[in-house]
Amino acid sequence: MGKNRHTAEGIVSKLRQVDVLTAQGRTMEEAIRQIGVTEVTYYGW
Repeated sequence: MGKNRHTAEGIVSKLRQVDVLTAQGRTMEEAIRQIGVTEVTYYGW
């Protein structure tokens, strides 16, 4: 599996998506999994 480079705009979009999902009642782990990144990547951002 190759590396996937994320653009700054894409990262901001995904971080906002996690905020929305957690506001809707999902757990942080579920929200991170749904945007398609690992927890390590998310917390690195």
